[in-house]
Amino acid sequence: MEKRSLSIAGHRTSIALEPEFWAALEAMAHEAGQPLAALIRTIDTSRTSANLSSATRLAVLAWYQARSR
Repeated sequence: MEKRSLSIAGHRTSIALEPEFWAALEAMAHEAGQPLAALIRTIDTSRTSANLSSATRLAVLAWYQARSR
């Protein structure tokens, strides 16, 4: 697990993810042409789960699933 701290919507938060998920998030952000924090802010505002780390993992899964179609 790798824990990173970021500012999202004006508040500090931290997310603990496996390195592979961080790498996927960086690829997602690069593809979208946005900073990593902006991508995570988008995930944060659209999540249905109470846990941001879980919502982030699900967003990565959805991204890979969309790419495989």
